[in-house]
Amino acid sequence: MITKEKVEEVLGKIRVGLKSEGGDIELIEIKDDIVYVRLRGACGTCPMSSLTLKNWVESTMKKEIPEVKAVQAV
Repeated sequence: MITKEKVEEVLGKIRVGLKSEGGDIELIEIKDDIVYVRLRGACGTCPMSSLTLKNWVESTMKKEIPEVKAVQAV
């Protein structure tokens, strides 16, 4: 089972890197093993944000929590 606490723990690790670039990430909800997030700050408007989301956020999340099917931006 995917818990909000575990997702927030992983997002905390990701957040360190995003904040170094002027961005942030916020957990919106977890539904049907999909984690919904919102990229904020510089990451919210960056043209590379979709790559960041898939190549870094989603891959890290799946590695740390194998039950996660996907990470979606809202």
